[in-house]
Amino acid sequence: MSETRTYAIIGCGMMGREHMRNLALVPGAQLVAIADPDPGSREAAGNLAARLGQDVRLFSDNEAMLAEAKPDAVIIASPNFTHFDVVKPVMATGSAILLEKPMCTTVGDALALAKAARDHAGLFWVGLEYRYMPPVTSFIERVHSGEAGEIKMLAIREHRFPFLPKVGDWNRFNRNTGGTLVEKCCHFFDLMRHILEDEPVRVLASGAQDVNHLDEAYDGEVPDIIDNAFVLVDFTRGARAMLDLCMFAEGSAQQEEISAVGPVGKLEVKLPAGEVTWSPRDRSGPVVTHVETPANALAAGDHHGATFFQQRDFHAALVKGSSPLITARDGYRSVVMGAAAQQSIATGNPVDIQFDEEV
Repeated sequence: MSETRTYAIIGCGMMGREHMRNLALVPGAQLVAIADPDPGSREAAGNLAARLGQDVRLFSDNEAMLAEAKPDAVIIASPNFTHFDVVKPVMATGSAILLEKPMCTTVGDALALAKAARDHAGLFWVGLEYRYMPPVTSFIERVHSGEAGEIKMLAIREHRFPFLPKVGDWNRFNRNTGGTLVEKCCHFFDLMRHILEDEPVRVLASGAQDVNHLDEAYDGEVPDIIDNAFVLVDFTRGARAMLDLCMFAEGSAQQEEISAVGPVGKLEVKLPAGEVTWSPRDRSGPVVTHVETPANALAAGDHHGATFFQQRDFHAALVKGSSPLITARDGYRSVVMGAAAQQSIATGNPVDIQFDEEV
């Protein structure tokens, strides 16, 4: 059986072009079409396709692209606030779908889409690819092996650069993104659930917009996205997780640091260093292991190789007809957690997590 499958991308801005570069590395993944209403984005995508040797048709209209190209799989990388409407016509074709994070910008839309995905004939995968950074993958495997014992404390720190410019700067406003803790941090809430293999019950958060984008205005309106926060999450079995986010710390040596502590010891991973450190309580450590990420995967995107490894597994599932490894349920629950954290900041109160148990 041929392992070649045709792909299309909806949305060829920064993330869409990252998907283009990574698809070029996946054997059997043939990019045939791209749709984007913005002429500048289409031109940039066309130029990139020429450099990559991809024979790609460019469309301004999504549905025309679906009808003419008839791709086996569609990657949706359009702006967050478009996801709910953009995905519906794709689902109607039965094509496999890789939907970029966040799944949707509101809990209601994410729930409706997660329920719809249960009836989708094709593969439905949500792009929460931080699980796929090779050092993080190694770290998670070691946590799940029980090396540190049952994890009691999980801490995730991201100290990074501000939000990058987008077409029309749509990412400057909560109404378009769901808020920073949905737009950016759904990745980390997904990691919490995945690492702990447990579900959250309560969120308490504090955050603000203190530094970034305050000198910008769009039609007289100043951006309202927060740029720093602390988020505490309680889990069903008693573990606690914390997110420490700062988006005006681009001078940091490490952009992401994750630590998991159990009764036996502590495991931690740092990026971009790619180091996983084991610190047992008997003080026989620390033992540092460097996890290599292939240079071509690093060069193809800004997510430490994660986009390539996710696309590799997506393509394998598409060829084999197997289930998604990151599901609509995962996408929905990461949005619920981010929205609860945003609500906690707005009200100053803890927020109980309530999932629809059908999803």
